Amino acid sequence: MKVLSNPPEADSIAIARDVLEIEARAITELVARLDQSFDDAVHIVLECRGRVVVSGMGKSGHIARKIASTLASTGTPAFFVHPAEASHGDLGMITRDDALIGLSNSGESAELLAIVPLLKRQGAKLIAMTGNAQSSLAKEADVHLYAGAEKEACPLDLAPTASTTAALALGDALAVALMHAKGFTRDDFARSHPGGALGRRLLTHVRDVMRVGADAPRVGPRATVMDAVLEMSRGRMGMTAVVDDAERVIGIYTDGDLRRTLERGLDLRATAIAGAMAAAPRTIAPERLAAEAVEIMETHKVNQILVVDESKRLLGALNMHDLFRAKVI
Repeated sequence: MKVLSNPPEADSIAIARDVLEIEARAITELVARLDQSFDDAVHIVLECRGRVVVSGMGKSGHIARKIASTLASTGTPAFFVHPAEASHGDLGMITRDDALIGLSNSGESAELLAIVPLLKRQGAKLIAMTGNAQSSLAKEADVHLYAGAEKEACPLDLAPTASTTAALALGDALAVALMHAKGFTRDDFARSHPGGALGRRLLTHVRDVMRVGADAPRVGPRATVMDAVLEMSRGRMGMTAVVDDAERVIGIYTDGDLRRTLERGLDLRATAIAGAMAAAPRTIAPERLAAEAVEIMETHKVNQILVVDESKRLLGALNMHDLFRAKVI
């Protein structure tokens, strides 16, 4: 094989563009090919009392793994089974209540075809995703979905490239259609992703990270600015809430407000907090997502936010450091 030591950059870019255009065309062509078979496949999965088993050899196997993962994370219990391993014991993982999605571009994968009769004998449904509607796998299937490409991006038209891209996109389309059919929500998605940043953003509420009680600084309406400064120092949040006698929030006093007070030359011990605080501060309810608190703080360029109930009574407070510690941001 002849390898150019320094291939021209222009040629590399031209090749890359050609590859992307071929693969994009392969996906676009699937749109025109979608028919009742896709709807039938969705119904097979919806009516499945067991799990969806996804299988394939080689490059199709890698795509099958990703499809199984996408289905599982979007509300459709699914797992990958290697067809060669299935013939040596793993077939016992599949029951009559399951549905199998078999991927093979040619539709003639020997390892996959070897387990099809056994699956059908026990009553499991088969959805085939191939690039050949006349293939053995397509003919054996309860539903066949075309997932091929007229041309591979490989210059030899041999290595699976556009066809695997098409199969992956069709698998995503199936997963999303099932999400809609099942009414899968953001909360459902978060429950299947509790360990990552996405799960934390969707599952962590303000009440989970806010400071409460004495940890949420506050002063009364008759306090002086010096009282507020001392409370800010004690609370270490860079602010203190200002509340009335019923603990309803009437204002906030922050480090920035203190700088402005000093610039005005006011006497901290003699100045009432009501004349120096910022009225109508940004607030949030405890049941809101912590990610929403981040959005409010970033939008209004503030570092703290007060947590209140429906009557505007102070329940707690949080700042950017609290959200960083909770790994919400």
